[in-house]
Amino acid sequence: MPDTESGLASTDGVFTKCESCGEPIYEKDLASRFNVCPHCEFHYPLSAPDRVRLLADAGSFQGRDDGMLAGDPMGFEGYEEKLAAARKKTGLDDAVLSGTARIGGHGVAIAAMDFRFIGGSMGSVVGERISRTMEFAYDEGLPLVVVSSSGGARMFEGVYSLMQMAKTSVALSRYMSGSMPYVSILADPTFGGVTASFATAADVVIAEPKARIGFAGARVIESTTKERLPEGFQTAEFQKEHGLVDRIVHRLALKNDLERFLGLLS
Repeated sequence: MPDTESGLASTDGVFTKCESCGEPIYEKDLASRFNVCPHCEFHYPLSAPDRVRLLADAGSFQGRDDGMLAGDPMGFEGYEEKLAAARKKTGLDDAVLSGTARIGGHGVAIAAMDFRFIGGSMGSVVGERISRTMEFAYDEGLPLVVVSSSGGARMFEGVYSLMQMAKTSVALSRYMSGSMPYVSILADPTFGGVTASFATAADVVIAEPKARIGFAGARVIESTTKERLPEGFQTAEFQKEHGLVDRIVHRLALKNDLERFLGLLS
């Protein structure tokens, strides 16, 4: 049966069948390649801790703003249970991991979203932690790196979730008035209020291959506009062709790319 969280179909617990090319993958090989298929290079989802491990120099990450827990401002039925289940499953307080690290020796403020936590949705805690990361980066004169993977706003928090678009945009506007660079990395998928606020408003926007990027989903757009959309119009490749994305970089080359940009732009 497919594992809906990892995107992988398990066989006997040792090998995994790639959902893209159908080839068997030794699970240790997949883990060692940060969830990239060794046969077809398909990029599976990656957790926020593994994302930081991929990008940061070994032992350099220091978490910040841990322990912030979302409330239930709307009294949405079942939301507290969803939060508890997501915390238990991921080991995270919410859908983002934030702090400081070094990348190729360059000190940075970094935040990485985790799609496993209620679809990486942006609620009050996610918006607050990302905003604080931006404010800390500005105050300390650090480059900023944010990795996005999100379905958009967290409907369980209603308008409190939508407010995070404004909050992160204001914090980012202040940060961008300084002299340090902001590099945004878009992983599959990046949608909704995250795309429309901080994810695409960077000095350099990098996307992983075939990542889906947009505001509303294709079916919602087609049902609203009554028009047939171009094939693959929300892929990273389409977005690069039309100017939203600057670069498409293989996951295993991301750290080297970041090191180069930080060296040039800092």
